[in-house]
Amino acid sequence: MNRTFRPRSRRLASAVAVAAAAALVLAGCSSSSGGKEAEDADSGVSAGKASTPRMTIAMVTHAPSGDTFWDTIRKGAEVAAAKDNVKLIYSNDETAADQASLVQNAIDQKVDGIAVTLAKPDAMKDVVAKAVKAGIPVVGLNAGMSDWQKQGLLSFFGQDEAISGEALGTKLNDTGAKHALCVVQVQGAVNLEQRCAGVEKGFKGKTDKLYVNGADMPSVKSTITAKLKQDSSIDQVVTLGAPIALTAAQSIDETGSKAKIATFDLNKELITAIEDGSIEFAVDQQPYLQGYLAVDSLWLYKNNGNYMGGGEAPILTGPAFVDKSNVETIGQFAAKGTR
Repeated sequence: MNRTFRPRSRRLASAVAVAAAAALVLAGCSSSSGGKEAEDADSGVSAGKASTPRMTIAMVTHAPSGDTFWDTIRKGAEVAAAKDNVKLIYSNDETAADQASLVQNAIDQKVDGIAVTLAKPDAMKDVVAKAVKAGIPVVGLNAGMSDWQKQGLLSFFGQDEAISGEALGTKLNDTGAKHALCVVQVQGAVNLEQRCAGVEKGFKGKTDKLYVNGADMPSVKSTITAKLKQDSSIDQVVTLGAPIALTAAQSIDETGSKAKIATFDLNKELITAIEDGSIEFAVDQQPYLQGYLAVDSLWLYKNNGNYMGGGEAPILTGPAFVDKSNVETIGQFAAKGTR
């Protein structure tokens, strides 16, 4: 994987501009030059069908079982794969060592490209280096914005978690909240820690952190419930995923707490919760777009030598706030499983 330019400037403004340029690239790939149009029956999204040779891409994530957020990432990847004549091999494991083993499996299968999340980058760097050494192009998505360049990835698609967390924290200043509880569902996940750190930076009140086991929702509920009973001064709960937010709402009902809930990420049920007021708002990082762009970028690299972001800047897919002012519009897409 030869790369002849790698300037180090990574300004946010540049990243935003690159994201806009990427959208133009995608529009071009769906034009008449891409072949006949096809429609994905599940999502209702239309896209052109590439006539390029079949290629195989592996997507390996740290997704825990049962988290609907990752279903949206996968759907975006599958739609891009169908459009680009790509065989997509999707696998996931929340344990870093096992995720690394899945990447090694992809290397052993001699895939044409790998899309990977780097929630625990130190555990992934050796196997990513093996993929790069084997000449397999690798892109990152969702988690790993601080490490994708250091590990030799072509591009990265996601949100700046620190900036997103700070934006959420700043928004809380307008709600009158004084004491926030940031709930982390996977201890040691860099992207989640960055979110909480950002919230604490942006929020003028007090911020506490609570670790829960996101793979065990009854445990999540009991842990949050116990904390709310222990400290009645908590008037704001910040969760880092939609399923955790919905479980936190149950804890608030059970304890009679007056705390409000804000969260990162969406699903269909969370849209309803925003509509009925049990959740204040959510930060949307557009996971469908992350999955779609990761696959499409590898197709573009193989077939036209393109680097999304030029190997210099990440492609930002968020943050965007979803609240009562726009939830009806966004909800139409969430109902399809694409937001």
